[in-house]
Amino acid sequence: MRSSPDSPAPPKRSLLLLESRAALDVARMLAPLAASSIRPAPRREDTLAIVVPGFGSGDRYTLPLRQYLKRQGFLAEGWGLGTNLAGTNLEHTQDDLSERWDFNRREDYRGEAGVPYLVDRFYERVKQRHLETGLKIVLVGWSLGGYIARETARDMPDIVKRVVTMGSPTVGGPKYTAAAAFFDKRGMDLDWIEEEIARREAQPICQPITAIVSKTDAIVDWNAAIDRYSPNVNHIEVDAAHLGMGFNPEIWSHVLAALSAEC
Repeated sequence: MRSSPDSPAPPKRSLLLLESRAALDVARMLAPLAASSIRPAPRREDTLAIVVPGFGSGDRYTLPLRQYLKRQGFLAEGWGLGTNLAGTNLEHTQDDLSERWDFNRREDYRGEAGVPYLVDRFYERVKQRHLETGLKIVLVGWSLGGYIARETARDMPDIVKRVVTMGSPTVGGPKYTAAAAFFDKRGMDLDWIEEEIARREAQPICQPITAIVSKTDAIVDWNAAIDRYSPNVNHIEVDAAHLGMGFNPEIWSHVLAALSAEC
């Protein structure tokens, strides 16, 4: 990064118009997809990349990136858990969380730990895929998907070898994102979520992390996407729309480089 981050804040509404660039990313991705189909790379059988979608999306949104990675020789698959709704669609209580979460419990619980509950489900999915394939795992996450990837990796240092995030909030949860109102309307305590996320950092993520951020991201404040805790993180700054990150050829090249470092 060329400059130090400021304190996180909700993203500026003036940046919303720039999110229209996502349509250009969708168009621009066709050329590298076509080129990679003409000359596919040799297969690399030692790494499985699992790509985690952002809030409100599912595996079909990450299909182009996965197709690109496959044509570059990597095994790549979706997360397999349907639409990522931050756990708001999953019935649960605080008692349903795994012992890996050491939260200050809330008496007036309104689903604030929905994402941790979703992380528990993804944890089991990654564990299953590792047992089935015997491969080391790289997790690639877009937006909220990157947070889920990070928290899964935190508890799986012997299975998850690397994490790549794209516009993912590492502090504050939804508090410094355009989705804050969605959770606030459900009566969730965003301050509690932020505090508990910070408490998790007492157990650092030791695997290599590639964190891709954009200062013109109108959905997640770029200051909230800076990892201030992990000992082995590489921040890469791009000028990209949040909604187009999973389709952006420049970002694909950074994801590819991170996966190639594991071979």
